[in-house]
Amino acid sequence: MARMHFFKDLSASAFTAGFVAVLVGFTSSVAIVFQAAQAFQATPEMIASWMWALGIGMGLCTLVPSLWLKKPVMVAWSTPGAAVLASAGAIGGFSMQEAVGAFMVCALLITLAGVTGWFERVMNHIPLALASALLAGVLARFGLSGFAAAHSALPLVVTMLLGYLLGKRLWPRYAVPGTLLVAIIFVAATSGFTGAGVRFDLTMPVLVLPVFSMAAVVSLALPLFIVTMASQNLPGVAAIQASGFGDQRSTGGDAGIPISKVITLTGIATLLLAPFGAFALNLSAITAAICMGPEAHSRPERRYTAAVSCGAIYVVIGLFGAAITGVLTAFPKELVAAIAGLALLGTMGGALSAALQHEPHREAAVITFLVTLSGVVVAGVGSAFWGVVAGALALLVQHFGRSSLMRVP
Repeated sequence: MARMHFFKDLSASAFTAGFVAVLVGFTSSVAIVFQAAQAFQATPEMIASWMWALGIGMGLCTLVPSLWLKKPVMVAWSTPGAAVLASAGAIGGFSMQEAVGAFMVCALLITLAGVTGWFERVMNHIPLALASALLAGVLARFGLSGFAAAHSALPLVVTMLLGYLLGKRLWPRYAVPGTLLVAIIFVAATSGFTGAGVRFDLTMPVLVLPVFSMAAVVSLALPLFIVTMASQNLPGVAAIQASGFGDQRSTGGDAGIPISKVITLTGIATLLLAPFGAFALNLSAITAAICMGPEAHSRPERRYTAAVSCGAIYVVIGLFGAAITGVLTAFPKELVAAIAGLALLGTMGGALSAALQHEPHREAAVITFLVTLSGVVVAGVGSAFWGVVAGALALLVQHFGRSSLMRVP
């Protein structure tokens, strides 16, 4: 019955949103994951196993809860976590066995954060204006990159922009799928695609037994946990709240996505798949905005089909590992940047509108937006965390003891 409802709710725009989310998620950071694996002297078979574990983990953690809850639950790998591993692994000289031990410790910490609910409770105290500004700041970087791609591929970006605007005028629901199709035709007719001759062989996972060491816990596990929670899960929750899929029971609405349970699920999945290369799974922000926004479907209750489609593609990528990754990376980087920026325009505009709507919170929201957009990294923690800190500090100084500090629905 659930399957029949899914196919009834599925649309071309939703499936395309799921595909675009996978395309953006993989091509924007897969190279960092490869570098992280190589920092621990991974063999080609081990790197393929990492793709298997991450693809299966992201896919099932996205597909199953989205289908079960009928809400778009989006899970991704920790991109800043991979950057931390690539750096710390190269410096510390840790073995793959020690790295797997650190992944499992990090997974236990993530699971603990979900089971206790402390992370969700902290997020529930962040005003909606700041959460929206945080999301807008994260998305704005992709929007800027999309238009900056015109420096190296002006005809492609202009063609995509015109296609998108025309699509919004004539077929608003299918503007993004139409733009992607126009871009693929344009690239095929001009520069062409790279990466031909990919073999579609099933990936065989490689089991690596963990070795636990205090040095790996301190240098790998703790930094991986901190950046995953602060730079991935925090904006991921902001994306859920700003898109209207948060828990609305306090305002008389339906129960939203159970954040603590999803975080617990990502921790358990990471723990089980860590011996095969899944270093950290977490809530997604960028790809979540693609599948939770109006471009996925005009009706919010049907946007879960975009997340299910995304999860299914992730699973296929996991099964075929590096082969599918090679296909995705054949897309020009300018095409990927431009389609991401265009697909996120609606969600970005909505987030900015929500951030600036309540005047007492407006200045703090602007501070949150600018700090997040700056990309500043302090003590290894990304700008998403420091944007919330700066915005909360502004609210505290300006409104301490006043009722306007309370969260506005």
